[in-house]
Amino acid sequence: MQQIQNKSLLSFMASAAEQTITVTNPATGEQVGQAPVSNEAALMDSIERAHVAQKEWAKLPAKTRAGMLNRWYQLILENKDDLARIMTLEQGKPLAEAAGEVLYGASFIEWFAEEAKRTYGESIPGPTADKRLVTIKQPIGVACAITPWNFPIAMITRKAGPALAAGCSFIVKPSDSTPLSAFATVELAYQAGIPRDALQVVLGESSRKIGAIFTSHPLIRKLSFTGSTQVGSVLMAQSAKDIKRTSMELGGNAPFIVFDDADIDAAVQGAMASKFRNAGQTCVCANRFYVHDAVYDEFVTKFDAAVQQLTIGNGLDEGVNIGPVISASAKQGIQALIDRAIEQGAKPTTEIKALDGLFMQPVVLKDVTHNMDIIQEEIFGPVAPVVRFKTDEELIEMANDTIYGLASYFYSQNIHRVWKVAEALEYGMVGINEGIISTEVAPFGGVKQSGIGREGARQGIDEYMDVKYLCFGGN
Repeated sequence: MQQIQNKSLLSFMASAAEQTITVTNPATGEQVGQAPVSNEAALMDSIERAHVAQKEWAKLPAKTRAGMLNRWYQLILENKDDLARIMTLEQGKPLAEAAGEVLYGASFIEWFAEEAKRTYGESIPGPTADKRLVTIKQPIGVACAITPWNFPIAMITRKAGPALAAGCSFIVKPSDSTPLSAFATVELAYQAGIPRDALQVVLGESSRKIGAIFTSHPLIRKLSFTGSTQVGSVLMAQSAKDIKRTSMELGGNAPFIVFDDADIDAAVQGAMASKFRNAGQTCVCANRFYVHDAVYDEFVTKFDAAVQQLTIGNGLDEGVNIGPVISASAKQGIQALIDRAIEQGAKPTTEIKALDGLFMQPVVLKDVTHNMDIIQEEIFGPVAPVVRFKTDEELIEMANDTIYGLASYFYSQNIHRVWKVAEALEYGMVGINEGIISTEVAPFGGVKQSGIGREGARQGIDEYMDVKYLCFGGN
């Protein structure tokens, strides 16, 4: 069986196009490889080819498409180590986390291979004796996606899996910072038998330009985007001109809540898992911590002790828990939020040390108040601001005081409080006594300005299908 070899893959991509972008390792600044960039004419051709391929792909029995997706899933598992290494080299996350993402990404391919055979229609009781009413589900056509750098494999497979399972063709534009993972993963799909025109990776001369093409081309019927709320709003407005279907997984400002009846040790463990995965660069990671006054000092002390045990460094090095942030501008933005919080009265639990390159020391800030800038903005870095609260009512008001509504977390052992708070939180996902909630079997998505639509679960494939109603008369 052919195995992806990092060097040969990167060499192939560097020579496959006249124009390329250079990919660097954020931990070292060294060049990792190059990826091909398509001009506007090439992008148009990709869309035309995807349109033609979609017609043939949709004709295949669902079982046949499922078989190819299962083969792709197996190849991802067999090449897990290579894919993880590529991801760490271009994105920076620790190798163990990268391997975990490969498995997480593969799980969506497996799940939607199974769901491909379950896109059931319905038989509806007719209003009169001479009518028979039926619904069927059909693929919407060519689907495209724009994905971020923080989960460069999982954010693709979570969209490509259901699209292909439904019978759509699929074009993805990955982040310019992390395209190599995308090309490597899709290369395995080709080895699994999925047609090259039915699944394509493209990079454009600019992200804004490729977004405009995706949202304006008449052959594209669906756009899925994961990224900032600001960009998502622009893409939705552009898509509205052609009434394209969209799925948006946008910004987050996740509260992590610790009530006075919580298991504090379990809460600390959950906080560590939620906050510092991928150096805090996840859309669902805990962004602001609300801790009941009665357990505030205990939680902060234990939380800070756990944070001090984290090891910062190159993700390829053994024992590293925290890799670099993605860019210099990201580091500057995170540092600015820390500095402003300290100016407003927050206190770091330990001395903050400036680190070289794109590395940042994980920081816990205490004595934070709800009105500080760091509470109102998505941090996207290894910083944990901790706010006191005294009553459940005060807590709910603060937790919901944001334009975002993606993920939320809370710890409590009171079953009455659990139900009350879970229902009151204005978020698409709620982790109860749990810091890691993402799974392929459950619907992922937010409310308010955190987006529309759901990914994963049985709902995920419906995002790529139209429901057609058939009325049989004269019976």
